[in-house]
Amino acid sequence: MSAAFEVDPKAPPRTRDELHAFVRCAFGVTLAREALIGGHQAPFDYVAHAYFEGRGSFAPELEPATGFDGAYQRDDGPIDCVVWANRGGGKTFLGAVATALDLIFKPGIEVRVLGGSLEQSRRMHEHLRALFEREHLAPLVDGRITEKRVRLTTGGRAEILAQSQASVRGTRVQKLRCDEVELFDPLVWEAAQLVTRSSAIPTPDALGVRGSVECLSTMHIPHGLMFDLVKTCAEGQRRLFKWGVVDVLGACDDRVRACKGDGDLQGDCPLLGECAGRAKARDGAGAPAGHVSVRDAIDMKARVGLPVWEAEMLCLRPTRTHAVLPEFDPRVHVIDSLPPGREQWAWIGGMDFGYRGATVVLWACVRPGDGAIFVAFERVETEVVLGEHVAAIVECGMPTLAWIGVDPAGRQRNDQTGLSPVQVLSRAGLRVRSRKIGLHEGIQLVRGRLKPAAGEPRLFVHRRCARLIECLERYHYPADRPHELKPEKDGHDHAVDALRYMVQNAETQAARVGSYL
Repeated sequence: MSAAFEVDPKAPPRTRDELHAFVRCAFGVTLAREALIGGHQAPFDYVAHAYFEGRGSFAPELEPATGFDGAYQRDDGPIDCVVWANRGGGKTFLGAVATALDLIFKPGIEVRVLGGSLEQSRRMHEHLRALFEREHLAPLVDGRITEKRVRLTTGGRAEILAQSQASVRGTRVQKLRCDEVELFDPLVWEAAQLVTRSSAIPTPDALGVRGSVECLSTMHIPHGLMFDLVKTCAEGQRRLFKWGVVDVLGACDDRVRACKGDGDLQGDCPLLGECAGRAKARDGAGAPAGHVSVRDAIDMKARVGLPVWEAEMLCLRPTRTHAVLPEFDPRVHVIDSLPPGREQWAWIGGMDFGYRGATVVLWACVRPGDGAIFVAFERVETEVVLGEHVAAIVECGMPTLAWIGVDPAGRQRNDQTGLSPVQVLSRAGLRVRSRKIGLHEGIQLVRGRLKPAAGEPRLFVHRRCARLIECLERYHYPADRPHELKPEKDGHDHAVDALRYMVQNAETQAARVGSYL
């Protein structure tokens, strides 16, 4: 940085290149601009999104085809965003950088920082304090920086909030940055969704500042808030920025570990499988490196197991510590097409009865020979009476079911109609199986098909069965009661129960264990 560098709040960066240069000069950091893993984004993409109000740039005439998603965007895309990044990936620091940029160049803006705990909020505040203690930024501070507040001469103000409804309710700001949302109280999170409002604060493109909620976190549990938020990104409600440790690796050379031999990847680097030489290729192209040293990444990988590494450092999938079905892996068990010849196979069903809770019906085909089950279709409805479900099963045009497996409790008669659900299904011409075994035993049968002790998996789910796939990942035991063997009934049980009834009724010749005594 030049000794003559000055920060002029009236001369804001207008393009991504100008913004990157300003961050380097003003804050002393060079942010990675290129993700190394396909489908990921670089840390700078998030900072640019936050600063440019989701519009890609403040100067479309200078860069008409730049910015996130490759195009200048006005107000047609989501401004709310989710940052899913690895441990040590710079989320909290980048949140502070985005906040500092807002305070400097958006006069009068109000920003609040809400962490998963007050301590987490303080961490971002400490980063913000350190940025404004730099010599060329300190003159912009109005008064002194307190333990909870930063105010600039531009009128911009940032404060931290406690993780409580009392702290959140009544707040009216332009930007709410939520750090480590995986740790949030659900009620506090709901209250936080109503605190933002847009403002006509001047921006170079004269479109003002949009009210927005930003979420920054790792995702280490499949039944947590972050899982839900990432799902909303796929639905277009929020914009996702995702990076893992490979995307933020620092400069790499053979003095650390060799990854390349004579034109082929054949070195001894423990990160070879994840990086595959991408960091070295990035360095060779002159692109900015990340902030995590290769040596540190190697050391961290050596300290943890593969599930933790994949969840918290590669951002591949959550850990399955409390999962009822940890054997389920979408990469293995989710398929995009059904096997050929399935029309001649037997088709079976599974059903979990509900009303306020979802009623789930599954259709599957069974491969001759090994009996592998391929779940092909699902029906998930709430507050629909049984008669409508029966009509849908019979008249939907799906292949005729050889039988449908249901909850044994479905044999009990209804006090009003005098008929049991099993009788209603039978009267519609459906053959019903309701084998009665314990919950744990039924779960074990599903596990055995997902990951047999020997041989290949014998249970697969078509990608269109989105609810079943989600429930297989999120069905969990109580996290606060490690000895409890009864899964939580939080809505993720219904689809799995329908699958369990299907599987346990498909195992018509269960092994019998005798005794020699």
